[in-house]
Amino acid sequence: MRAIGIDLGGHNTKAALVVDGTIQERLEEATAPGRRQKEVCAQVARLAEALSPAGEVVPVGLGVPGMLDTFREHIKKMPNFPNWEGVPLKALLEERLSRPVAIENDANCYALGEGWTGAAKGLSSYVVITLGTGVGGGIVLDGKLLKGTHGMAGELGHIAIGKDEYCGCGGRGHLEAISGADALERLARSWGIPDDLSRLWRERRNPVIADFWNIALDAWGRALASIAHTLDPEAIIIGGGLSRGEGFLESLHPHVIPYLALPFREALDLRLSLLGNDAAIIGAAAVALGYFT
Repeated sequence: MRAIGIDLGGHNTKAALVVDGTIQERLEEATAPGRRQKEVCAQVARLAEALSPAGEVVPVGLGVPGMLDTFREHIKKMPNFPNWEGVPLKALLEERLSRPVAIENDANCYALGEGWTGAAKGLSSYVVITLGTGVGGGIVLDGKLLKGTHGMAGELGHIAIGKDEYCGCGGRGHLEAISGADALERLARSWGIPDDLSRLWRERRNPVIADFWNIALDAWGRALASIAHTLDPEAIIIGGGLSRGEGFLESLHPHVIPYLALPFREALDLRLSLLGNDAAIIGAAAVALGYFT
């Protein structure tokens, strides 16, 4: 089965023709300046048309960095895209492209990509958490994406595990506000150490830098234990740029175990993403094909 998957990002937009879960052809370019509705819609449509095989109507799936309505037709909120609230994105793109278009949250797309051909392939109930600039997540239970009553389930970055740390969503004490890359870079500067997180990870055996990373590892450990207790998934898959450091999983695992009830400790299955940056594109194509619905 063929579909076009598109991952709309604040800086770059990636698109690919996906055949049976494998990327056959891809395009990537900087997201339209200003991230305005008219220009972004035109860009998405142009990328989809460029990847469409001649004479074939291929469905399109689009992952967006924000919250959607229950029926996946309108934008509720995209924090880094101004004035998109209420935009009927699905209808706008279908009118431009004259073909079926499906839209979904980008972290949910990441989770579906991992379920189709990645680290969660063959599983029916799993959770994906992405550790990047912010913290995202997607939940699949009994083979179906969990959307929630209001369409906003899976916002794992907003698990409240802290105290008064301000989060960009308007809440406080959220995981993202403590351990997203932006938050960690701010913390590093306040400690007077370099805010290059890749370098800091390589130097994590330095006692001062170890203390720095223990803050993030403890936050992730608490959150992952809470996810395990709440959902009892077959596996938790961890992706995003912060997860790609050498020895990441081995460093994280001991910070999860103390927060788990004893029966959950043997059941814990932490895995790293296999698809990396391609997960959201492949997952967007899965949405277009109606998988995991």
